Amino acid sequence: MKIATFNINNINKRLSNLLAWLKAAKPDVVSLQELKAADGDFPKDAIEKAGYGAVWRGEKTWNGVAILARGAEPVLTRNRLPGDPGDGQSRYIEAAVNGVLVTSLYAPNGNPQPGPKFAYKLAWMERLLGHAAELYAEDVPVVLAGDFNVVPTERDIYPSKSYAKNALVQPEPRALFRRLLDQGWVDAIRTLHPDRPMYTFWDYLRNRWPRDAGLRLDHLLLSKKAAKRLADAGVDRDVRGMIGASDHAPAWIILSDGAKPKRTAERQVKRRK
Repeated sequence: MKIATFNINNINKRLSNLLAWLKAAKPDVVSLQELKAADGDFPKDAIEKAGYGAVWRGEKTWNGVAILARGAEPVLTRNRLPGDPGDGQSRYIEAAVNGVLVTSLYAPNGNPQPGPKFAYKLAWMERLLGHAAELYAEDVPVVLAGDFNVVPTERDIYPSKSYAKNALVQPEPRALFRRLLDQGWVDAIRTLHPDRPMYTFWDYLRNRWPRDAGLRLDHLLLSKKAAKRLADAGVDRDVRGMIGASDHAPAWIILSDGAKPKRTAERQVKRRK
């Protein structure tokens, strides 16, 4: 089972890029972020024609998240991160696909910092920690996938001082990401590629893509049951070099076919309602 996360940075503007990658890479599940499209503007017909069912939560101009499933319909379990009923930003969605619970999350950028946007970033990540602990305790494989907008360590960013004041590299969000790992979540990409940069984002500015001046912002964190099935992981770097590309590249994992769990994600969904 191949599961990918991809910040598409405007799904309608880059629809041809997305469809070409889906055809070539054939992921079974895709978590998309930064749709930048209202619910009614999601390209449902084109996605279905490509062979994918989808659930999504859009937002005009900014944010927006979706989960695609090849040859299947994702079973929606949540379309917002719990903990703040007043938060109207479309940054989290969660669905079950073939016995695996998958998220698509788009954490706040947090810039400029310090300031209200950075405070929102930290508060959102605290909420994520609370919900992630509940998901980890579920007796199902879970993949916490998305754009976390955190560079976990210095090896996850090219040698540079230009990001020193950026919210992506500050100690506070790095500590919150570390607390996720301390819950037991396994960083799939870093586990299988401990020494390579594995960048997933290259800014459009300052010639950063040709210089390989990248950052690792997009992560797939695995619960214990999912981690036992981890067979491969990588980043489709070439996608970033396409004409009209997003400034992110897809990161992906492959989970081996394990024994059928005693409680599937779909059954767990019914229990939680």
